[in-house]
Amino acid sequence: MGVDLQNGWNEDEVRHAGPAALDQLEPLLVEMRNCAGLRERKRGAFYRGSSGFLHFHEDPEGFFADVKLKTGGDFSRFRVSTSAERKRFLAAARKAATS
Repeated sequence: MGVDLQNGWNEDEVRHAGPAALDQLEPLLVEMRNCAGLRERKRGAFYRGSSGFLHFHEDPEGFFADVKLKTGGDFSRFRVSTSAERKRFLAAARKAATS
């Protein structure tokens, strides 16, 4: 447990995606912006009504998306570093956004 002082990562936590990470995730953001019923309150943080629906994290292992697959449910974490991972995430997120 602790912080790696060289890169600022805490090995027990992932941090919310910063501007550079969100730049790399922009194609996913564009896709989610096109989902009816979602509102992007700040870059990379999407809401359905007043409830958080989706946000992104970065850590040394890659990029991750936390999305609520069920209304009122907990966030589910998806790794979104590769093209295949992003396709899998988009399918689940789109389905959740429209249900």
